[in-house]
Amino acid sequence: MASKLVPVLFRTAARPVYRASRSQFRAFTTGNSRRSDTLAVHRNTPDNNPDLPFKFSAQNEEVIAQILKRYPPQYKKAAVMPLLDLGQRQHGFTSISVMNEVARLLEMPPTRVYEVASFYTMYNRTPVGKFHVQACTTTPCQLGGCGSDAIVKAIKEHLGIKQGETTKDGLFTFIEVECLGACVNAPMIQINDDYYEDLTPETTKQLLTALKDSATSGSNVKAPAAGPLSGRETCENSAGQTNLTSEPWGIETTRKDL
Repeated sequence: MASKLVPVLFRTAARPVYRASRSQFRAFTTGNSRRSDTLAVHRNTPDNNPDLPFKFSAQNEEVIAQILKRYPPQYKKAAVMPLLDLGQRQHGFTSISVMNEVARLLEMPPTRVYEVASFYTMYNRTPVGKFHVQACTTTPCQLGGCGSDAIVKAIKEHLGIKQGETTKDGLFTFIEVECLGACVNAPMIQINDDYYEDLTPETTKQLLTALKDSATSGSNVKAPAAGPLSGRETCENSAGQTNLTSEPWGIETTRKDL
């Protein structure tokens, strides 16, 4: 009988010790987690609230008509992404008024539009500068050329702002982003719709200066051409282009406007 009680007594005696030791670790998780709600929550501001009217321009209404032709009438809500992009290009960012107008045009609940705009990071939910500078800091850009850390440092020094900030003149907004798919031309940045590649700190600063001059010095100054800033045309190696030097074989054709 005594031998049967020993394991029970041992477990009973050990249980308070186990509970006491386990309670010591609860302090690490007693606090409530605090997550960022920037992407998921809208808060009214003077430049972004439902009372500010937004309507697509007559030119963009024609574009919308062409976009809607791609979809059956009963599935026109599938056009939500291109219409949000069009609204952002017209308004400067994807405000709550832009989202509400898209919902009205596509006859879909506004919440569904909000879900799309808050999921994809290419929709800027707050105002950005005339030049939206997006520096890629993923591994290939960290390792390629001078490294993206040097590019980020050059941008911060030249513009006098940190990631997520806009210059006082409203010309530049600077953020860090993940892979933009131009790894072979690393390091690179995206500014608005254009890729600038094979960067160095010096060429990065020259690029930013030229963009500012193009915006403030009148129409005589043109923005630099997009692409590699190292002299190569695309992503060919040091020996020059070694493939795709002639028309591809087969019946496939490419668009002439590309």
